[in-house]
Amino acid sequence: MNDATERLRAADPVLRKLIDAHRPLSIEDRRRGRPADPYGALLRSIVGQQLSTKAARSIYERLTTMFGDRTPSPAELLAADPEAVRSVGLSRPKVAYMRDLAGRVADGELELERLAELDDDEVSAQLTAVKGLGQWTADMFLIFHLGRPDVLPVGDLGVRRAVERAYGLTTLPTADELVALAEPWRPHRSLASLYLWRSLDAVPVS
Repeated sequence: MNDATERLRAADPVLRKLIDAHRPLSIEDRRRGRPADPYGALLRSIVGQQLSTKAARSIYERLTTMFGDRTPSPAELLAADPEAVRSVGLSRPKVAYMRDLAGRVADGELELERLAELDDDEVSAQLTAVKGLGQWTADMFLIFHLGRPDVLPVGDLGVRRAVERAYGLTTLPTADELVALAEPWRPHRSLASLYLWRSLDAVPVS
């Protein structure tokens, strides 16, 4: 196990059990199937909002098939008929969000290649300025695309559900409760989240 994993094991006995129950995990394990480029990663996040991983993957594959089995460029997406884009299984709001993202990238308002130079809060501010991109999307981008080590996605239902089960809570933790509970995990809250997600993969989700 690496140093980050050992520090989590030492910091929290509940996490220790999760870590010991599952093989070593990395961000690369969890990002499989996600586009490697920042623009594609954000498009994929919009597609995945409020959907299961399986449904999101299917819709994104249909979207890329429409554009020659690849992520459409901002110009291609803006030029496409919104109704045709919607036909792959997207809602009208999601198509509008994707077009807003494409427009901001195309005109240089959002410089995706520079995001890696910014701190976590600055990245979040840049991304949440785009219509339809909230803090959850920013957190997923920080964890899976930029590989930031200390992100706690308090708005992620999976993480909250996993904490409820692992810690024997009677209800889902609030954002403030999750932040307080996760304080010992610093500065490796991203890795802790990976193990929490993995714990849900191993059991049926109601």
